[in-house]
Amino acid sequence: MKKIAFVFPGQGSQYVGMGKEFYDNFGIARQVFEEADDALGFSISGLCFGGPQEALKLTENTQPAILTMSIAILKVVQAEHGLNPRFVAGHSLGEYSALVASGALSFADAVKTVRLRGQFMQEAVPVGEGAMAAVMGMERGEVESLCEEASSGEVLSPANFNCPGQIVIAGHAKAVGRAVEKVEQNGKRAILLPVSAPFHCSLMKPAGERLERALQDVRIEDLKIPVVTNVEAEPNTSKERVKELLVAQVSSPVRWEECMQRMIKEEIEQVLEIGPGRVLSGLMKRIDRNVETGNVEDLKTLKKIS
Repeated sequence: MKKIAFVFPGQGSQYVGMGKEFYDNFGIARQVFEEADDALGFSISGLCFGGPQEALKLTENTQPAILTMSIAILKVVQAEHGLNPRFVAGHSLGEYSALVASGALSFADAVKTVRLRGQFMQEAVPVGEGAMAAVMGMERGEVESLCEEASSGEVLSPANFNCPGQIVIAGHAKAVGRAVEKVEQNGKRAILLPVSAPFHCSLMKPAGERLERALQDVRIEDLKIPVVTNVEAEPNTSKERVKELLVAQVSSPVRWEECMQRMIKEEIEQVLEIGPGRVLSGLMKRIDRNVETGNVEDLKTLKKIS
């Protein structure tokens, strides 16, 4: 048996129509969408399948929508192929999907929590005051220096270490703007991201405090599969640490490249991305082309699983 890891996407991978094929063709997937609708008290399934795009793009809707689709596909993959991953991980929001896959979080608790998480993150910074940008072709140390230079007393820091040559920065909108200008002056590329808040920087601390309170009533079970966490880029198997790591994650950088390198160190041979889009598969190819990658987001990709 191949040593396989499952990875789950985060915000930005959503699209109208996602998950409909699974809902229509698999009772086990339909149950997941129905459970989400019941837990949330509104039709997140309707939003996934029919939009509108503007409503699906709202952070408080995007997060439960992506989680729901990811878990619906996970259930189908497990039922149809019986794959047992050695590790799981998720990019930002995707870490909640990974925790459901590991058995630590119930799906109903996860979907309710990520809806609140989306609200808390959105409300932590007034719209327009924060921003994020992807910086291309610069090393980690260079980006850290760039953030120090461009901050001018405002918040600006690396938010996602995605893969070699792609680091996302976040902070006050003006500071991000100054950083983008500096990058372009140096002949490199930086792209402002279409996000509604500056995720994974210290401006999100108020969201983390609210999330900590919301998690108090959430039950955490033993982890059956180690979760390689965004905050530490190390496998976690302790249920006692799950909540603190989720709280820290909101205002800490996502160390995705290191998470994947940690799995490679454990001799993972295949990484399967479960959920909408192929963002994580693309990143993996830039981290290490020797690792077999695949994704499952529709019936066509489901048939390709080996």
